[in-house]
Amino acid sequence: MHSALLLAVASLLFAGSLIAKQETGFLNRTVTVGSETYKYQVYLPPDWNKKQAWPVILFLHGAGERGDDGVTQTQVGLGGGIRTHIDRWPAIVVMPQCRKDTWWSSDAKMEAQAFAALEKSMKEFHGDPSRVYLSGLSMGGYGSWAYATKHPGKFAAMIVICGGVKVPESIRNRFPNVIESADPYTDVAAKIGKTPVWIFHGDADVAVPVLESRKMNDALKAAGGDVRYTEYPGVNHNSWDKAYGETDLPKWLFAQTLKK
Repeated sequence: MHSALLLAVASLLFAGSLIAKQETGFLNRTVTVGSETYKYQVYLPPDWNKKQAWPVILFLHGAGERGDDGVTQTQVGLGGGIRTHIDRWPAIVVMPQCRKDTWWSSDAKMEAQAFAALEKSMKEFHGDPSRVYLSGLSMGGYGSWAYATKHPGKFAAMIVICGGVKVPESIRNRFPNVIESADPYTDVAAKIGKTPVWIFHGDADVAVPVLESRKMNDALKAAGGDVRYTEYPGVNHNSWDKAYGETDLPKWLFAQTLKK
């Protein structure tokens, strides 16, 4: 009887320790905006704990990862960079998923669910408001430029990979809600202001013209912005694997903070 009692107590203590331990890695989450529920993922680094405030990255995936499974957006881009160099990314990473047949910067619902996922994750996992970052690739790069202009002062820094500002005509025809000014590069640069930006693009990109990133780099410089630009010779559309694999990128990113 005594042994059985000790075994029961030990089992309860072990179960309690499992409950108390916070799961890390890529976690499934949902957020409801209006009448719709969206699946998204949150990445927590292995040493995450609630005793400190953590940097947070909002990651916007490309067109190929659209859907509603809540998983595909972790398999391309920053998710791959984290899995390859997990030690370099000691941050909470929020990964919403854009629905099929829409576009990050053309649909108010997509913007709303992305920011709802960001705010929910910051509260749940103790995100640091002074160290919130934005990154996107391809369609997500377009979304990053758009969201940064609509939320000036929200992000401590940005990483934009093979994205653009002037949406291709084929996309504008499909998504008429995309609105551009007469001089979109200058307009975006003015609204981003001094927010540090690192832009990446392959010079052989046939999906998004490298000219898009070159023009944004020039516009930010002309506006007195804080911009870095890396162009990969001979690289086609997938410049994200090289970009997220850059040793200095996370070091640079996490050194940026919003001025209080």
